[in-house]
Amino acid sequence: MATEIRVPTLGESVTTATVSRWIRQPGETVAADEPVAELETDKVSVEVTAPEAGTLGAHAVEEGSEVEVGALLATVEPSASGAVAPQARPAAGAPDTAATAPNRPATKEAPPPADVPPSSAAPAKPPPPAPTDAPAAPAAEIGETDYDLIVIGAGPGGYVCALRAAQLGMKVACVESRATLGGTCLNVGCIPSKALLQSSESFHEAASGFAEHGIMIDNIRLDLERMQKRKASVVEANVRGIEFLFKKNGVTWLKGLGRVTGANEVSVGDKSFSASTIVVATGSDSISLPGITIDEKRIVSSTGALELDSVPKHLVVIGGGVIGLEIGSVWRRLGAEVTVVEFLDRLVPGVDGEVARAFQRVLDKQGLKFRLGTKVTEAKAGESGVTLTMEPARGGEASTLEADIVLVAIGRRAVSDNLGLKEVGVDIDDRGRVVTDAHYQTSVPSIRAIGDVIAGPMLAHKAEEEGVAVAEILAGQAGHVNYEAIPAVIYTWPEVAFVGRIEEELKADGVEYAVGKFPFTANARARAMNATDGFVKILTDRKTDRLLGAHIIGPDAGTLIAELVTALEFGASAEDVARICHAHPTLSEAVKEAALAADGRALHI
Repeated sequence: MATEIRVPTLGESVTTATVSRWIRQPGETVAADEPVAELETDKVSVEVTAPEAGTLGAHAVEEGSEVEVGALLATVEPSASGAVAPQARPAAGAPDTAATAPNRPATKEAPPPADVPPSSAAPAKPPPPAPTDAPAAPAAEIGETDYDLIVIGAGPGGYVCALRAAQLGMKVACVESRATLGGTCLNVGCIPSKALLQSSESFHEAASGFAEHGIMIDNIRLDLERMQKRKASVVEANVRGIEFLFKKNGVTWLKGLGRVTGANEVSVGDKSFSASTIVVATGSDSISLPGITIDEKRIVSSTGALELDSVPKHLVVIGGGVIGLEIGSVWRRLGAEVTVVEFLDRLVPGVDGEVARAFQRVLDKQGLKFRLGTKVTEAKAGESGVTLTMEPARGGEASTLEADIVLVAIGRRAVSDNLGLKEVGVDIDDRGRVVTDAHYQTSVPSIRAIGDVIAGPMLAHKAEEEGVAVAEILAGQAGHVNYEAIPAVIYTWPEVAFVGRIEEELKADGVEYAVGKFPFTANARARAMNATDGFVKILTDRKTDRLLGAHIIGPDAGTLIAELVTALEFGASAEDVARICHAHPTLSEAVKEAALAADGRALHI
């Protein structure tokens, strides 16, 4: 029976391609994995290979034709059994990591793929000890294993680790149980939430902000179904992009739940695979309060809150952290009444106190309501909504609050259960996190761990950096992550971004420091944008002027912070930042002015 050759997944947001060249002609004999056609898109040029050995059938399309992903290209009449899915690989002249892989002993062919608990990334502190220069990985019997490296979890940390290791010449597999790659972050976390934040921000601007610019829109209405479809398309483009990168770099996707069954062994479904090194990158999952059951209907986690099919009349958010405020902002902009209940007497713990207070004032103006210093003791869901029972955190009389939907966003926990880690001797701390040393090595030398499943901030980019570091350590390089230079961003409007020390920490440690601040009300570009809420705040060592921390609340803060992350990484002073020429008029001029202000010489205020 003939095997079909179809257009494979080609990458992020790519749905069509052009058949630029037929490499093999009908009637010719082709080997398995031999290129038969070349496709071109505006992003990539790839060769489509034969899924098995045999005789190539008629071309279903001519050269120069535009074809959609999944369209039939040709067929192969097999000369041997064992068909597999057609692959896309870089076209001639494009980078091919396999061609640059170092020589190594022959390895066994891995059985067909088979997947793990999802990986994710969400903020939390404190950071683990910063790694020092790393030694080369211990010698391993590579010739006796299926893979040099198996990564469990295909979230940002896991898939990046797998890609970097493949670039460095390792034979790599990545285990993932979802139907798509990317973990929590790409599928139900970072990416879908940012898509809805952008859409809701656009809706809010059209409804209430455009008039100031002389743009008058009558009878504006919300099509939530269409907004949710756009969000889904953004997610699909991203996860398909990761699948393409796996194919491009030769990373095998083992589909199924993964479990560590030995120091060098992972089971996926009913199959077992061996590796010189195993990296655990299983991420984190949302947690609930005692006595509150998340049903993803009336009482939801962040996952359910991103999938609502109607705007709730009243949304109560339990937890005043990053996730709760981002999702609360989405539904507030779309018309919901939003009340945030927080156990502490402040929002976003860990953020510089001055920034947090300014942030709350802005959210107040946007219509969010806050019940700080309050704990929720019970949540009862009924047909028409949820009744919350609350009381002051320091004790006092109980009260109730009615809501259509309740979002529980009190934090996340490491996913380390049911992986077989304890059974093989991997140490787990009292918070369920895998214990590692400065080189991400666990108590079992051949097993390492990265991302949310270990100590440190639960951030996608932190996990990615650790993934790169581990891959480079395994290759004998000096993989390293500077935990003092990991930025964090809250994607509300205005955004909040920060890196390094906060003022409260410096005071507690007795550090003599200087503060440089510059408001966006004095920035020309911010005025032109009608986005003057917030400021840039820089903390420096009073004696040396070295940058210690940077905090921004304002327009595009998540992008602006990158300059100050770079400065912190390279040990720069405020003077160094101030002497850099910043284009005019730009928001980044506020960064320069704050650096000048640290020495009392801001120019435009």
